[in-house]
Amino acid sequence: MTIVEAYAACREIAKREAKNFYYSFRVLPQHKSDAMCAVYAFMRRADDIADDESMPIEQRRDVMSQWVGQWRQSRAGVPTEDPIFVALNDAQRRFRIPDQLLEELVQGTTMDLDQQPPDAGEVQTYATFEELYRYCYLVASVVGLVCIRIFGYSDPRAEKLAEETGVAFQLTNILRDVKEDAERGRIYLPLDMLREHGLSVESVNALVAGARLSVEARAMLTDLAARAERYYQSADQLLPLIDADSRAALWVLVEIYHRLLGRIRSANGDVFSRRISVSTGEKLWILGRGAAMSFANRGRR
Repeated sequence: MTIVEAYAACREIAKREAKNFYYSFRVLPQHKSDAMCAVYAFMRRADDIADDESMPIEQRRDVMSQWVGQWRQSRAGVPTEDPIFVALNDAQRRFRIPDQLLEELVQGTTMDLDQQPPDAGEVQTYATFEELYRYCYLVASVVGLVCIRIFGYSDPRAEKLAEETGVAFQLTNILRDVKEDAERGRIYLPLDMLREHGLSVESVNALVAGARLSVEARAMLTDLAARAERYYQSADQLLPLIDADSRAALWVLVEIYHRLLGRIRSANGDVFSRRISVSTGEKLWILGRGAAMSFANRGRR
């Protein structure tokens, strides 16, 4: 397994699965794009194990534990033929990505496994927005902290801004996927915010089942969307702190996710009657602008 072959395998995974992320990879310099594909493939493998409902929860935990153990062995120098590990090890070396960040990424993925309700009909929830923020940090902000090491930065302010940008992205995902997540027994809308608006877990399940979207429910979803909007301000501040050859990639990613949040806000929080998305045509238009930005930034820092 050569490094070139390993990166090619990771790129195929990213091309097939990454959707929004892959659009941003395409406007990076090749060595940075390769590293992003390796990180994405690692994330994808962890998510696939955690979400494989063909296996019972306990079996998924065992498979995850074995897989993480194999990755740790590869980091310790044990030879591996897993292309994801081969490529990721090279990316970590080239961009000084610490193991701790990837350990936190795995921790975020396994949170859903650890908290998966043991009995049918029970629901996984988060009591407060602060608890939800911690979840967003582990599953999204950590990814941002890895990405900025690949993008390149020198100002330490970039780290907090990347953390908050990741929270903006994950809150956008949570809002878009309320219905699908609830159908799987996971409600990421924090209980304290539900209570503030006179709602409950039962209220959310009723909406999933087809109940009319009440004024209270719209207000709650609008409130969470407004919080996400505030975190996107961090993305605007992060952009000029990133190396010039990577700014277009970050811009593409932020633009796609921010537009998705805008669609949700324009629908007044109605994420139940249809799945809200940014069209492929619009993503290609954003990618084209990103490519022009990338070309203009070549040679600058």
